[in-house]
Amino acid sequence: MRTISRVTAALATTAVLLTTAGPAFAQPIDPPTETTTTPFATPNTNDCPFATSPPPAIDLSEVPAPGDTVPPPLPVPADAVGGESLGQCGTVTPDGAPPLPADISATGWVLSDLDSGDVIAAKDPHGRYRPASTIKILLALVALEELDLNTTVVATAEDANAEGSAVGIGKGGVYTNFQLMQGLVMASGNDAAHALAAQLGGDAATVATMNAEAKALGALDTRTATPSGLDGPGMSSSAYDLALLFRTAMQNPTFAELISTETVQFPGFPKDPTIPDDVDRPGFTLSNDNQLLYNYDGALGGKTGYTDDARQTFVGGAAKDGRRLAVTIMLGDVLPIRPWEQAARLLDYGFELPPGTSVGTLVQPESVGEVTSTRTAAPTLASPPSATSGSSERESALESGGDTAIRVGIGIFGALVVLGLLLWARQLSRKR
Repeated sequence: MRTISRVTAALATTAVLLTTAGPAFAQPIDPPTETTTTPFATPNTNDCPFATSPPPAIDLSEVPAPGDTVPPPLPVPADAVGGESLGQCGTVTPDGAPPLPADISATGWVLSDLDSGDVIAAKDPHGRYRPASTIKILLALVALEELDLNTTVVATAEDANAEGSAVGIGKGGVYTNFQLMQGLVMASGNDAAHALAAQLGGDAATVATMNAEAKALGALDTRTATPSGLDGPGMSSSAYDLALLFRTAMQNPTFAELISTETVQFPGFPKDPTIPDDVDRPGFTLSNDNQLLYNYDGALGGKTGYTDDARQTFVGGAAKDGRRLAVTIMLGDVLPIRPWEQAARLLDYGFELPPGTSVGTLVQPESVGEVTSTRTAAPTLASPPSATSGSSERESALESGGDTAIRVGIGIFGALVVLGLLLWARQLSRKR
């Protein structure tokens, strides 16, 4: 065992050298909730580091299955969706606006008006990040369009054992689709996401439908790899896209009801006859996991998200003085305050500005034209992509976009090397 420990330690060091961080082989079920006093600086995105792709993964979640390849980054529109100002990658605020609130550590965010569609202020609005469970908003949109909410389904073992956060579905449990939607939206249940996706044709078919829906709505930075938001090859979205998806979802009364529900009774499930001494599980009270709902006057609800690679993501909205505003946050941390508290400060900032304040707009589906990409292939050092228009910062980032792709490739290669060496060391130990 000492030999294995020394080999493992050496391999961990190798992983740090080959990748941006040591691999984390499992994603946490729940995001951390503690605050911290560690000094922080809001990440600088002025040079558009994420114009084409999210930062490199720190674990193996985006390593493709054998025989598959990592899809190239989505095309970047020649003109920024929502207006020229939103092509900038740094902070975008209206002329004459007061300083932004302190303690906003999220890397990208958008503050928008749910009714008018105005983008009031933003930071790296089209920067590409991983959405984590906020992508469940897109799954909810698809499910509300495709499924009968009164239909009753019996949960399978695959539903119950879905990876990640769970509402508490059990094998043999009987649920309506409306109850599954409650578990999806209120508790971010990956088990509920699996049960809904099964009715939509399975994970692959559901992902395809979700991506087609995103494109139709004008969310051109968005490509999901899983129905639940667990990270996978090619996953990306943006603060702008999440704002667009949230606004669309909030136009559905059922979705608006779901995210504003604080508590509801949720069914239990029967004992498993194949497990000795198993017992029936009683129903329980399901509580909404969005703290903005409980702590901000006029809160409309929203959606939380977290994975090791995405870090903290958040979507939330509130109503005040006849206005409804929303905030989307990406690549955040519990630093120096929680994401919902950062959203609350941005909401306060937005409500202080006069109605009609705008630096851009959330587009309507009918206004989305064909995408003219500023790049035709995944960038390489030998053949960087050409940029045809857009802000100078984003243009420059697109021209040097190969750096991100190369870091991703190195990260994946390093992770595979580490995994192979670990398996070799284990086999060596067995032989000894």
